[in-house]
Amino acid sequence: MEEKRRREGVLEKAARLTDLPADGLAGLPHLSLVGDRELTIENHRGILAYGTQEIHVGGGSMVIRVRGEGLRLRVMNAAELLITGQILGVELM
Repeated sequence: MEEKRRREGVLEKAARLTDLPADGLAGLPHLSLVGDRELTIENHRGILAYGTQEIHVGGGSMVIRVRGEGLRLRVMNAAELLITGQILGVELM
C-alpha cells in the first residue's frame, strides 16, 4: 500500500527556507505532548470526530488523529484544544 504524502504549501516552504517557525508563519498546528496524559493543539481547525478512544482534529492541510483510552476534550477555544486521558498515539494524516 502506497503512503499518501502531503504536499508542502508555499508558506511552509518559505518558513523552511528562512528558518522561521513554520507553525506561526503558515498557520500550521502546534502540538505539545506532556507524557502520555495531556496533548495541547494550537492553531487547530476544529473537531472532526470525537470519541473516548479516538479524536480527529482539523489541522489545515492535515488531520491530526489522537488515539487512546478515556480521552476527554478538556478545553476548546479558537486558540487551542486540550485533550486528556491515556494517549497511545498521535498521527498526522
